Amino acid sequence: MTDYFYVVIIGCALVTLLPRILPFIVVRKVNLPEPFLKWLSFIPVCILTALIVDELLITEEVGTIQLNMNAIIAAVPTLIVALRTKSLSLTVLTGVVAMALVRLFI
Repeated sequence: MTDYFYVVIIGCALVTLLPRILPFIVVRKVNLPEPFLKWLSFIPVCILTALIVDELLITEEVGTIQLNMNAIIAAVPTLIVALRTKSLSLTVLTGVVAMALVRLFI
């Protein structure tokens, strides 16, 4: 039983780490074209935007879209911190604390 547990943990670690590390190892020695590098720079912003918008909007079964007020309340201080500090760490920390406080009090 315990051997199976460790094999599963190691297997999960490999499945998680290989797709994240292998591209960096393969691409490290390759000179990528400038337009491709510029395109890659937009991916984190697009992913973050998609995650935030998905959380701010609630879709109902009948096709209506409503605002998630709890997420919007937490997003306001997070956005202010992001715009003022331009620090990813402070922004994420503010968002986590703001959402925790919203869930605690509302």
